[in-house]
Amino acid sequence: MAAMLLGAANPALAAPKPLPLLTEGSVQVAPVVGDDNAVAPDEIVVSARQDVPEDPGQAINVEAFKAVTAVDNALVAPLAMGYKKVLPSPARSGLRNVLRNLTEPVNFINFMLQLKPGKAAETVGRFAVNSTVGVAGLIDVAKSKSIKLPYRANGFGNTFGYYGVSAGPYMFLPVIGPTSARDLVGWVLDKSILPSVAGTPFNKPYFSLSTGVVKSLDDRIELDDKFKEFHATGDPYVAEREWYLAKRRDEIEALHGRGPMADAKKKPEVKSATGS
Repeated sequence: MAAMLLGAANPALAAPKPLPLLTEGSVQVAPVVGDDNAVAPDEIVVSARQDVPEDPGQAINVEAFKAVTAVDNALVAPLAMGYKKVLPSPARSGLRNVLRNLTEPVNFINFMLQLKPGKAAETVGRFAVNSTVGVAGLIDVAKSKSIKLPYRANGFGNTFGYYGVSAGPYMFLPVIGPTSARDLVGWVLDKSILPSVAGTPFNKPYFSLSTGVVKSLDDRIELDDKFKEFHATGDPYVAEREWYLAKRRDEIEALHGRGPMADAKKKPEVKSATGS
């Protein structure tokens, strides 16, 4: 499992939008005896998922989400937690660093396409340092305090968004998870660069399968708390969809130096009263 990437100048003055249609509703009419919050006998509470323009294929997406969630609960989550328990954190970090290092060529290409030669040069520097001193990327030497070259993920989905290509329909797909039409095309291009340019072993099925499994388990561990937050809302499908779309909007805005992600990077480091 693995991307993840849109209003009027004054939304307060915008004309009110019609209420969205409600689908997949359920009606509750029977109260629970002894429950202070129970529904009164003559009270009807309707809970429903709204149709939104960003998600025209919601019915299909929801079924895919249910199927993926079932597989996750039965197989992926237990495997990921077992992987976390068996493999020490330094070893998992090392594997994650190796996989990140392999994405640097794609990051470089997209920074160049976005006309950001400075960040592209930093990406080349990271790749050179980590591929040599960092033992093929096993150790992220480049992010150390002495070098200060942090990892910056990038991709074709970002580049499309940077130049104004809208996200298009939201989709939830097996293996890929939440995505959009734009990001799906970008994902395919991202995954095609290394096998096409470098060849063996990157174009071999065993390499794609093994690295895909490791990344999926690592992503599942990293997002475990976020998945729990989604389920706590009562509608994890909508919660994950809104989280994904907002995250991708913020990532695209950050490329233009706008939005919460860009603002967070601009904030100076706050020191404690002791000066530490």
